[in-house]
Amino acid sequence: QVQLVESGGGLVQAGGSLRLSCAASGRTFHSYAMGWFRQAPRREREFVAAISWSLNTEYADSVKGRFTISRDNNKNTVYLQMNSLKPEDTAVYYCATVTSPFTRVQVSPEVYNYWGQGTQVTVSS
Repeated sequence: QVQLVESGGGLVQAGGSLRLSCAASGRTFHSYAMGWFRQAPRREREFVAAISWSLNTEYADSVKGRFTISRDNNKNTVYLQMNSLKPEDTAVYYCATVTSPFTRVQVSPEVYNYWGQGTQVTVSS
């Protein structure tokens, strides 16, 4: 059973930084693409960043240059470093992973089958 547990969310002022972590268990971590998504109140869940098994990355235009996704296969953990945070980054952030190994980086939430419980990020102005 694949399990994903996010941590690192919180309240931060605009311009500040946070690092989210997602610890994975239940299967071989390094073979699978990982992604971060977010959902603000009354909005659809949206793609934030993703990283493939081969360390290719993809970012939403709204976070390029501010957020960095990375993974530590020794710790079965994926990270999202968030800098220069803006109030519009406020959302619940979810970690997700796909079913099939060795796939390219994925940006559509429909291809992710395993999700964490989410962690709240609130950016005050």
